[in-house]
Amino acid sequence: MSAFLSSFLFSKAQDWANLKHYQHENDSVLSLAPVKDRVVFMGNSITQGWKDTHPEFFQKNPYLDRGISGQTTPQMLLRFRQDVICLSPKVVAILAGTNDIAGNTGPSTLEMIRDNIASMAELAKANGIQPIICSVLPAYDYPWRRGLEPNIKIPKLNALLKTYADRKGFIYMDYFSAMAQPNNAMITEYTYDGVHCTSKGYDVMEKLIVPAIHKALSKAK
Repeated sequence: MSAFLSSFLFSKAQDWANLKHYQHENDSVLSLAPVKDRVVFMGNSITQGWKDTHPEFFQKNPYLDRGISGQTTPQMLLRFRQDVICLSPKVVAILAGTNDIAGNTGPSTLEMIRDNIASMAELAKANGIQPIICSVLPAYDYPWRRGLEPNIKIPKLNALLKTYADRKGFIYMDYFSAMAQPNNAMITEYTYDGVHCTSKGYDVMEKLIVPAIHKALSKAK
C-alpha cells in the first residue's frame, strides 16, 4: 500500500462522520452577521445534489445545504452540532435513511434509523430549531447494492417517521407519495438512476418543502 493511500485511508477512518467537510463553509457563515429565518438542509447525496442541480434555490433563499454523499443517519447525528446547531437556523429539514437501508456503514434496523433521526430532531428542538422530518424518497432497488428491497423497507420506515413526527408535533414532509410509482420505484422523470433526483425531481421537492418551511418558521416565532 502506498504512503498516500495509507494516509488517505487513515484520515477517512479518523473522520468517519466527515466532520470537517463543511468546516470552511461553516466558518464563513459564522463570520458574517446573523441571517433571519435561516434553514439548514441536512442529508446525504440527495441533499448534496440539490444544491449542485438547483444552486439558485439556495442562493436566493436563506438556505444552507449540508448534504454529504453516501452518509447514514449515525454519521449525520455525529456532525449535527457543527453543521446545524452552531449555525443557529430557525428550521432544519432532515432527509436521511436510504443509505442506512443500503447498509453503507453496516446493518441497521428501521427502528435504529428512526431513532437516529429522532435524536437529530430532538437536538434541534432543544436548541430552538424547528425540525422538519422528511420521508425517504422512493427507490425500487439500489444500483450499488442490489436485492435489499428498499421498495418494501422505505414505506415502512416512512410510516415510523410519520408516527414519530405526529406524536412529537413535528412537521412531516411526505416527498414519497408525490414521487413514487405504484411499485414504489421513483417516477422515471424524477430520477436518473432510480435513487437520485433529476432537475424535475427537485422541482417537485421544492414545491413541497417551501410551504413546510413557512409553516415551521411560523411555529418558530
